[in-house]
Amino acid sequence: MELTPSKINLFNLFKLPAAFFTGIRVKAINESSCTVSVKHRWVNQNPFKSMFWAVQGMAAELTTGALVMAKIKHSGRNISMLVLSNNASFTKKATGRITFLCNDGEKVDEAITKSIKTGEGQTVWMKSVGTNSDGVEVSTFNFEWTIKVKP
Repeated sequence: MELTPSKINLFNLFKLPAAFFTGIRVKAINESSCTVSVKHRWVNQNPFKSMFWAVQGMAAELTTGALVMAKIKHSGRNISMLVLSNNASFTKKATGRITFLCNDGEKVDEAITKSIKTGEGQTVWMKSVGTNSDGVEVSTFNFEWTIKVKP
């Protein structure tokens, strides 16, 4: 069964309610990319009337994590996944609708293939860029995912 935006959003309602109730929604996912959107609202803002950094982080992580989940599901193997580290930079106040995009699907494919061949854990750095409705970059997040085929 393929992961679709509606299935991921329903999963978030039950398993990641903080993401769901702050308005984070998967808009598109395919073999190479994932797009997640979140609108600045009262419930997800900081005292400076912009989107709280942690909400941006959840949306950005979802773009990368959904790709990893989809690739693991497609492999048909029992593979574990975990964020090992991350970093972020913020370049503009996040207001309005912020859209995060990760285009690193091929990196995940390579890591899964290598993990299956070697039986060893692999790490992969994935980048998610958040832009406002004018197309201006507001933040960039990098996540280091670990994946390992379970015996």
